Amino acid sequence: MTSVPAALPIVGPSPSFGEVPPVEVHRMLGAGDALLIDVREPDEFSRQRIEGARLIPLSRFDPALALAMARPGQRIIFQCQSGKRSAGALRLTRSTADGQSLASMTGGIAGWKTAGLPVVNSGRRPGLSVMRQVQLVIGVMVLTGAALAYFVHPAFAGVPAFFGAGLVFAGASGTCGLAALLARMPWNRTPTHAARADAGTSCCGGSTGCCRH
Repeated sequence: MTSVPAALPIVGPSPSFGEVPPVEVHRMLGAGDALLIDVREPDEFSRQRIEGARLIPLSRFDPALALAMARPGQRIIFQCQSGKRSAGALRLTRSTADGQSLASMTGGIAGWKTAGLPVVNSGRRPGLSVMRQVQLVIGVMVLTGAALAYFVHPAFAGVPAFFGAGLVFAGASGTCGLAALLARMPWNRTPTHAARADAGTSCCGGSTGCCRH
């Protein structure tokens, strides 16, 4: 008596995750097959961006918002300065993708320019990016706290410990509260960003929403 094999479950197509090189991203954007989401900070985006990219900064990243932006059939591709932050956005979104195809662009906007692809420049003079400001603030506070703990009172050791805990949280959660706070400072707010932030709206695609590399 021959045995009848059990029916195999029907499995739908698996969502694809990974990296896509800039040249392929450029082709997909031209064909309307991809949605490019820039996860840099608003000040970086306002100075230089890829045409058609939408902005959701990683320090205030919302996976649900990213997923809602894509049209049916479009692949969501995350992009940052060098590829590190976009990989973080990909990790944050992957668990809720529900079949949506996601990717990170290899090398970020730096790799895009290296490939000779066009960017939109604002003509603004470059200043300190928000994430460099974050690094400076944390560095100064850790150094100051350590010096006060050594010369004044050991209780000041809590200052570098506090900022160390903040870095651990930022790394684990993918959000950076200090970056979000600094992004709202007057010297970091472009006119468009300021108006939309004051109105309490999300700024996407011309745009904000919000850590570095």
